[in-house]
Amino acid sequence: MVSAAAQALPPPPLEGSARVWGTIALSAATFMNVLDTSIANVSLPAIAGDLGVSPNQGTWVITSFAVANAIAVPLTGWLSQRFGQVRLFIASVMLFVIASWLCGLAPSMPLLIAARALQGFVAGPMIPLSQSLLLSSYPRALAGLAMAMWSMTTLIAPVMGPLLGGWITDNISWSWIFYINIPVGVVAALASWGIYHKRETPTRKLPIDTIGLGLLVLWVGCMQMMLDLGKEYDWFSSPTIVALAIITVVGFLFFLAWELTDEHPVVDLRLFARRNFWAGTLAVSIGYGLFFGNVVLLPLWLQQFMGYTATDAGMIMAPVGLLALVFSPVVGKTITTVDPRRYATFAFVVFALVLWMRSRFNTQADFATIMVPTIIQGVAMAFFFIPLITITLSGLAPDRIPAASGLTNFVRITAGAVGTSISTTLWEDRAALHHANLVEHVGPGSNVAQAALNGLTSAGLSPEQALAQVNRLVDQQAFMMAANDIFWGSAVLFLVMIPLVWLTHPQRAPGGADAAAGAH
Repeated sequence: MVSAAAQALPPPPLEGSARVWGTIALSAATFMNVLDTSIANVSLPAIAGDLGVSPNQGTWVITSFAVANAIAVPLTGWLSQRFGQVRLFIASVMLFVIASWLCGLAPSMPLLIAARALQGFVAGPMIPLSQSLLLSSYPRALAGLAMAMWSMTTLIAPVMGPLLGGWITDNISWSWIFYINIPVGVVAALASWGIYHKRETPTRKLPIDTIGLGLLVLWVGCMQMMLDLGKEYDWFSSPTIVALAIITVVGFLFFLAWELTDEHPVVDLRLFARRNFWAGTLAVSIGYGLFFGNVVLLPLWLQQFMGYTATDAGMIMAPVGLLALVFSPVVGKTITTVDPRRYATFAFVVFALVLWMRSRFNTQADFATIMVPTIIQGVAMAFFFIPLITITLSGLAPDRIPAASGLTNFVRITAGAVGTSISTTLWEDRAALHHANLVEHVGPGSNVAQAALNGLTSAGLSPEQALAQVNRLVDQQAFMMAANDIFWGSAVLFLVMIPLVWLTHPQRAPGGADAAAGAH
């Protein structure tokens, strides 16, 4: 009994250089993982052209990764109990490196899609496990600082992805957006193993919940395909999208019933019985969905209607990390003394302010005007992630941290996909409405329109060309007004969500601080 108890005791937190290098290794692996969720987006035209497929077929490079990743993330709790957190993390990183190498070598689209699906699946456990391992490296008093280090990589990487991917594709080759993972992953895996291999968690042989796993694959796969293909297929006017939606709903209901009654569920849904967990997860997921939807929308508007290149649009988005880097350590160090709900509320208010500023953009906005809200947004990001994860994980036993973190990240990733689909679809729908309203004022009865047409024809354009030019101007204004609508609506939603944060009752100890005292 004594030896068993001793074995169950976790090792003490890391100290000195071991903690520094452990933090760097885990952060590098996390950054590499999150970067790959967005780095391929701007490279799709080049990939599709080189592999001889249409751009629409090229989107499966994104879809396959998202589907496999969404399936794998909630499995983290079960897998870590079966194989151990350290072994599972190292295996995930090395398999991610191999999958990245296969992606770069892929000679055809089917092989690239298969490699991307493998990459997405093995990437699933990396984020929640890196969070858990990082918490175990720090003493309880510094758990907030550990969360700050971790959150900076997960928030900055999606913004850097398009900028880095565009530069690599333009200047080297699209294959290198995958090859750059190889040295980073190998170093991160070797360093993590050297530091953490003696801190392995206890394992136990759990039966495989094959039915639960099958239902998870079914409904998550169908949901991700529905979200990714919806706009292309005109949503529910397509029988394909309707069928995917029905399978998603039915599969989810069966999954819910099975996991709540199975003795060894593959996903621990009983975590949602805790108020802090469900309210915190809901707040962080809706907030992330709004944030990510607008992160996708802003570069689209800049590139399609403001004449920005992919690199220029990336430069607009990049400064979002500056103030996040400055304030995240401050939040991490003070999270034990300040009610995290106050920090989260402040983050939502700043997000609302940033989006309200963007809702006042017009087509004459210059580079500096567009960049100012992006810089301010970094403050909101620093005060958003750490307090909400703190609330969500507060009070959980150390052995439940990986499962809870995996489930929270699964909901957050799904919310990001939903937010992207909703924001881009609403953008186009609102633009069509504004276009129709504007066209009513561009007719024979409009002196301004006639003057513009006469000026264009006198400059040498044919009447058809002049009309097309005016239509392009109307399009530009319509999509600008539609973007303003999305920004304004998102600002309101951030304010509406504030009461959700105050439904929680966080403990004074930071979320996961109990785990920091002994997750391993």
